[in-house]
Amino acid sequence: MKALFPLVLCLVLVFACTFVLIKSTGLLTIEQIRVWLDAAQYANPLYVGAMVVTLLFADLFIAIPTLTITLLSGYFLGPLFGALSAILGLSLAGIGGYAISYRFGDKLLNLLLKDAAKRKEATDTFVRHGAIVILLARAMPILPEVSACLAGISKMHFGKFMLLWLCSAVPYAVIGAYAGALSSMDNPKPAILAAVGITTVLWLGWLGANHYLIGRDKVEG
Repeated sequence: MKALFPLVLCLVLVFACTFVLIKSTGLLTIEQIRVWLDAAQYANPLYVGAMVVTLLFADLFIAIPTLTITLLSGYFLGPLFGALSAILGLSLAGIGGYAISYRFGDKLLNLLLKDAAKRKEATDTFVRHGAIVILLARAMPILPEVSACLAGISKMHFGKFMLLWLCSAVPYAVIGAYAGALSSMDNPKPAILAAVGITTVLWLGWLGANHYLIGRDKVEG
């Protein structure tokens, strides 16, 4: 896992910088997004769906609170269309991260790891453990985008990547959109419970997976 660390750290820093930039400049806030979606709803519900898809896809380039957007998608569009919009947006973000990294990731890998053996070790490590990382990546911000980029850099088969990505994104979107649809400004409890529940389950899964991977690496080492 050590060979993979410089690559992961670099990707995390890149995405974290966009988060800091957005927060410090106030260019994009949750209140602004809610107002935009509210205005779009009165114009045409299709605009709301398009905005949800765009915002979730933009998460690949700037830090977007994906769970909040998913909850708002359900709130404004209902559980079905809210979930479909969220799934489409999350899928486009994953495909974009994979495709860009598949095409240009070698340059970053060569820059960070000069030794060819280290580069191979890093990509082989993600090939072995990447499935778990992608499935549980939504336990924390930034990690989903990082996992998509790592999948592209390591040349994971696209079909396998998309299956894993959808196994993570679809339940996340469905639960989030459904909770958002049940919520209101006067009763935000379903959204709060969904946010806490999703985060808790994913974190427990991540802690268990991390324990398993560390133990496996010790055995293999």
